[in-house]
Amino acid sequence: MNNKIEEFKISKLDNTKFVHPVKITYKQNGINKSWEAVKSFDSVAILLYHETKNAFLLVKQFRAPVYLNDKSKLCTYELCAGIVDKNKTLQEIAKEEIDEECGFDVSLENIEKITSFYTNVGVSGGCQTLFYAKIDDSMKIHEGGGIQDELIELMYLPLKDYEEFIFDESKAKTPGLMFSFMWFMKNKTKN
Repeated sequence: MNNKIEEFKISKLDNTKFVHPVKITYKQNGINKSWEAVKSFDSVAILLYHETKNAFLLVKQFRAPVYLNDKSKLCTYELCAGIVDKNKTLQEIAKEEIDEECGFDVSLENIEKITSFYTNVGVSGGCQTLFYAKIDDSMKIHEGGGIQDELIELMYLPLKDYEEFIFDESKAKTPGLMFSFMWFMKNKTKN
């Protein structure tokens, strides 16, 4: 992925669209406490396995918060994912994200829920629901890449390379992605 980042600035966040910074005050065991947090949307993420290629389909994109903390990370490697901001089921949102980001039309009955967990618990504590779906070229309906100004690159990771990828610290990736690989190896492969 070719990224040229310029004029990277940090400013105060006033009118927000996706996250809402808050200060929380509370009493725990009789002791007054406070915490800075961000109220954010819950999300879905989907592990996509391409049967013919025997590979996971990942998305690669620039993430400004990662770059803010490590200028060497021009892109992240992620599962296909999206926020829960529509009046639809989580499975319907997952289907929509697979279409928008990756260009595949996967039927709802072929999108399997794995589990839900909380992410970034010290700051936002959003709940992410993880799904799994098998894909093949017959389901491909367009090139993917996201909508509006999203710049998403698709990447196939051969199954044989998953473990090396997990432990390659030069690649920015999420715990959900690594967990989903382990889940797949335990539940979807013949031991």
